[in-house]
Amino acid sequence: MGKVNIHTEVPGPKSRAMLARREKAVPRGVFNVTPIYAAKCSGSLIEDVDGNTYIDFAGGIGCTNVGHSQPEVIAAATAQLGKFTHTCFHVMQSEPYVALAERLNSLVPGKYEKKTFFANSGAEAVENSIKLARVHTNRPAIICFADAFHGRTLLAMSLTSKVAPYKEGFGPFAPEIYRMPYPYCYRCPYGLEHPACGLACAKALDDFFKRYVEACKVAAIIVEPILGEGGFVVPPLSFFPTLQETCRKNGILLIADEVQCGIGRTGEMFVSSSLGLEADITITAKSLAGGLPLSAITGRAEIMDSAKAGGIGGTFGGNPVACAAALAVLDLLEKNLPRAKAVGHRLQARFAEFKDRFAIVGDARGMGPMAALELVTNRATKEPAKQAVSTLSKFCYEHGLITISAGTYGNIIRTLMPLTIPDDELDEGLDIMAAGLAHC
Repeated sequence: MGKVNIHTEVPGPKSRAMLARREKAVPRGVFNVTPIYAAKCSGSLIEDVDGNTYIDFAGGIGCTNVGHSQPEVIAAATAQLGKFTHTCFHVMQSEPYVALAERLNSLVPGKYEKKTFFANSGAEAVENSIKLARVHTNRPAIICFADAFHGRTLLAMSLTSKVAPYKEGFGPFAPEIYRMPYPYCYRCPYGLEHPACGLACAKALDDFFKRYVEACKVAAIIVEPILGEGGFVVPPLSFFPTLQETCRKNGILLIADEVQCGIGRTGEMFVSSSLGLEADITITAKSLAGGLPLSAITGRAEIMDSAKAGGIGGTFGGNPVACAAALAVLDLLEKNLPRAKAVGHRLQARFAEFKDRFAIVGDARGMGPMAALELVTNRATKEPAKQAVSTLSKFCYEHGLITISAGTYGNIIRTLMPLTIPDDELDEGLDIMAAGLAHC
């Protein structure tokens, strides 16, 4: 017998009652993927307020890579709660902050001396990385990429690519932001085919300096090594070494946004080194503290020391409870990376099968357990099948699987299940997804 147990209509009566309360209390701009309310979560399973049990392929949008309610994480956070919840690191320092900084300095890719400080969210980490890049280089401009997502605060939103719903009506945006195409081979912005393209996407940077912004004005390029919200797009392996060579030649820093693709998501603790990227600053968040609010900015020591005392930080950044949880998360991940790789192999094989079986699947891609299906109405024209994704998502949650979409066109299903998910739960979830694809 499977783990899914749906015994009411979805949403059930208690979830519907909560939806009525939400309608009166919460702004409509706060989006929701499902109309379901969680009551209890464990591992890769979620029980809703009506007693229905679901398999979780969304993972709190990538915040629970080690699984829900892991005993080790709960124990670490509880132990710290028993000592104190908060002092503000700027007032009274605490050991968990320093210990976690030391740990990340040793784990983040890059053969150089590093330093780390903490904020609360991915967007905060993005904004602080830009501040440091600008003060270190004394340059104003930042280059980002089409289809990227970097957050919802003003500067982070300016760097984010997708207009609706993230930027629509919220301008004016931060200045000195320049955007170039991401190496999205399935929808190549240059109309070329890899590898015959000669890696035009990376070599375009020299031309970009002639048309859009002088190289000597650019402080940094910020990039997701693998696009997250943009659709789990993996660039060609030679992209980052080529891009990096141009940056080094022009004194431009590289910022790796590993908020979604890091902390084990691909089967590696960080994916940058697997793609030939040695960033000057790496930012992490989401799964870092097992679902507690925490983000980290880790970079070359000389860059991190560029700001004057008081120039970086924040009241809640590096909260000791979150830092204690993060240390436990990193312990768990280091033990479970082989399991994450096994999940990735199993998942990628099933997605390749889906591409063979279902004409609506235009592309199956990703790296390890960070996988995606891009749905199209026609494989020749690649017309995005956004409605099919909505239909699939609804089918899945009604049958006990929580999924999440992605992509500029809203036509991609991405997987963010806990990396500790057992094979039987993974297969059960994939079987529901297959039934949903047939239903589309």
